[in-house]
Amino acid sequence: MSKRCVVTGLGLVCALGDNVDKCWENALNGVSGIKVVKSVNTEGCYANKGAEADIADDKLPDYDYDRSSLLCIKAAEEAVKDSGLIVTADNADRIGVITGNCVGGAASIDKYYTELKNGCGKATDTLRMSASPLANNVALHFGMNGVTANIVNACAAGTISLGYACDLIRQGEADVFLAGGSDAFSSLAYGGFHALHALDADVCSPFNRSSGITLGEGAGMLVIESYEHAIKRGAKIYCEVLGSGVSSDAHHITAPRPDGQGQMSAIKRAMENSGLTSNDIDYINAHGTGTAKNDEAEFLSLHVLFDSNDHISVSSTKSMTGHCLGAAGSIEAVFAVKSVCEDHVPPTVGYTDEDLEKLREKAGKIDFTPNESRKKDISYVMSNSFAFGGTNASIIFAKNPHEIPDKINNKRIFVTGIGKVISSADGTSSVNAPIGAADYAECGIKMAFYRKLDRFSQIQLVSGMRSLADAKITVDEDNESKIGIIIGTSDGPATEIVNFQKNVIDNGTANGSAFTFPNTVYNAAGGYFSIYAGIKGYGVTVANSWQAGLQSICYACNVLHNGEAEVMVSAGTDENTDVVKYLYETYGVLAESKPYTDAKNGFVLGEGSVSIVLETEESANARGAEKYAEVAGCAVAHQSVPYSRVSGTEDALKRVILAACQKANIAPDAIDAVCGFGNGCKSIDETELTVYKELFSKAMPIVSVKEQVGEARAAASAMQAAVAAELLSGKTASMAAHVLDGGVVADGTVESAKLNYVLAVSAGTGGSYSAVILKKA
Repeated sequence: MSKRCVVTGLGLVCALGDNVDKCWENALNGVSGIKVVKSVNTEGCYANKGAEADIADDKLPDYDYDRSSLLCIKAAEEAVKDSGLIVTADNADRIGVITGNCVGGAASIDKYYTELKNGCGKATDTLRMSASPLANNVALHFGMNGVTANIVNACAAGTISLGYACDLIRQGEADVFLAGGSDAFSSLAYGGFHALHALDADVCSPFNRSSGITLGEGAGMLVIESYEHAIKRGAKIYCEVLGSGVSSDAHHITAPRPDGQGQMSAIKRAMENSGLTSNDIDYINAHGTGTAKNDEAEFLSLHVLFDSNDHISVSSTKSMTGHCLGAAGSIEAVFAVKSVCEDHVPPTVGYTDEDLEKLREKAGKIDFTPNESRKKDISYVMSNSFAFGGTNASIIFAKNPHEIPDKINNKRIFVTGIGKVISSADGTSSVNAPIGAADYAECGIKMAFYRKLDRFSQIQLVSGMRSLADAKITVDEDNESKIGIIIGTSDGPATEIVNFQKNVIDNGTANGSAFTFPNTVYNAAGGYFSIYAGIKGYGVTVANSWQAGLQSICYACNVLHNGEAEVMVSAGTDENTDVVKYLYETYGVLAESKPYTDAKNGFVLGEGSVSIVLETEESANARGAEKYAEVAGCAVAHQSVPYSRVSGTEDALKRVILAACQKANIAPDAIDAVCGFGNGCKSIDETELTVYKELFSKAMPIVSVKEQVGEARAAASAMQAAVAAELLSGKTASMAAHVLDGGVVADGTVESAKLNYVLAVSAGTGGSYSAVILKKA
């Protein structure tokens, strides 16, 4: 049997309670947590209902974190205690954290700019604004040093985080993951959905009145581990986690495909990856948001796939918890686990007698579990999540062990295309990437499309389309579902988020912009790229500080090695606008500094998007693709430190390089050059050089990518891999480099003809690292 993944711990906080038992009891009893909103000013709004977690800040963990992190840690504490897992120095490196999130630190953005308006905004609050610190903060709380990642695919993020954790366990990347999702109530989300007129003026009524959503907040966290590990430590096991599926609609940034094609694709992938058919599923915890378009598309998907199933139950627990955005999938996963363990289906509440008559006409054989919970035999439960940007995700839990197809492979992976929109460092403390009408015209992008996009999405779209053109890939009906996208970012669409929030602060929650709100979600850039290119395969956005662009390559290789795609476009994207520059200036980290040789306490801020096409050898050979380089080995590692730091994480840097070398089956001294992450900040550069001095016994040329492009964060880390691939291919014959020899750094060059292996390695604040070793093709 392929490596089994099991659930050994559950944690939950939402409007139904502050622990799993309380939430589950209320859910089974049809208790609604939806009330009049307290934390957001709804004056002038047509709606005033929400599902706020009934837990005050002073009852949450005592950290100076955003409420989203605090809710997540609260749920995680319960899950870890429930699992009996003890984190020690001996096992910490094999325990990781994967979290899902939608709006990041929106509550902290609101707080900062509200206080700034009153003359008292704190610089340290800027560290709480992004989604990037979430998994890091959880890992730091427990001392977990395994793989960390923040999945930021809006309302599908919590579900994707669980599936990704299982994929990594099955590929041997970890033994245990603390996985789930979290989102806090915010005026940004409330004002945004209000602007779209997507809120229900009353309590949401999924699969019934379907007149809008009710927003909620909370966190759901699960301890997932390999069966072998759970048995070895004597853990109780709730259930098995079978397969998952992820797909992209390639249709619209906020609305689902009316034909349900994308939803059905994710659901079918989950069943295929679980070795199940539609007749095996006993209960589905549906996405069930309560909007007309979502409910209609989901009704269609359920009928097409499950009408032959005469025993299936479906319910939407959002009718009680509200829509908790990035936490929704993981909260519902906890309910799904409880359902399969206790043979009990929670209801969809809110039906009147008249509603029930209408439901009977629409439901057919499917039991939508109106108003009252059901006791029934349950062997297999599915949980579905569908999101802005057209992301769809599905996952299946089983009461008993079940043989699943082993799709894990060791196929060789090659870089076959590169696309760039990147800044050029010019001696100032902040630089921008050139992009304009000619760039859109080059990619065939019409004004009617790109005018909808914010700058973050624009630079991603151009770099993505350039990478496909460079790889000579045309997306069509034959390959659209075999191509996927992984985008890494540090700060996401920070400008749109901040500007939307400032407008709400100045003009009230009722006056949010419906035009800009869709661009505040982190996965909007990936969604627009998917829509324009027509890519319908696996699609995920990861926010994990500066190294996220390189981590996107590692993630994409995981997807390819899991047999979920034949081609992946991985990317690193971060913008540099007046807003972003202000935030970094406020924190005091900008300086005109040169990496390695003139390091100061700051760096030159850059921006851009670098997209890289990764392809299996079979796919590349079948179409006669030109190969830049082979991905010989890649790895991700973490060492828990506060999110503001990189120093003190030398052990993680050493581990990630050695792990990548092991996968490439080479010794460190087989590496001929390094594309490094030094940015001119002294503590960061010293951390990097200290480890290189220990690992490499020969003179090592270090290509200073950020000296060329500035600290473009995720874009710079993806650029490191692009530069390595171009050198190995000979498209770049030579480059200036800093040569580390005998502990001394001197100027030198790198010659393409002398290279066989090049290491690209990148660091993120908070101690996350990714390493990719590229080999001459």
